[in-house]
Amino acid sequence: MRIKTRTNRRRSARLTLNMASMIDCTFLLLAYFLLTIVVLEPEDQLASNLQPDRTSASGSNSDFQPQIIDVELVDSQPGYRLGSRLFRDPDSLRQALEQLHRDSGLFVRVHPGPDVGFAASAMQAGRDAGFTSVTYVPEGG
Repeated sequence: MRIKTRTNRRRSARLTLNMASMIDCTFLLLAYFLLTIVVLEPEDQLASNLQPDRTSASGSNSDFQPQIIDVELVDSQPGYRLGSRLFRDPDSLRQALEQLHRDSGLFVRVHPGPDVGFAASAMQAGRDAGFTSVTYVPEGG
């Protein structure tokens, strides 16, 4: 942008401003923001993984019991805990998950200690067992 003063007979000093470069910069910024925007689904419209059984009129607590795999260190070795059962390898975990109801989804809760590979293998075992909704939950979340 160039600002210069111009002398005129009527006024001693007149300021002129070249607006073409300012408009160019504005359109370049607008194009940049439009091209780099990430469109995400609004959080208030996300589907919940926990859904009650609508056919049951009792509204009991069994309608909301999630299926959770805890990835944790047991006796200083990583393991997968599903309820009270403990699994050391993803194949035995997958076989146990195949026996479960798949509509309510699966949660993988990772405790401090095991590395990310064990969490990933638990999530993959859930996918291999036929769960369409596998959710990662960090400890405390």
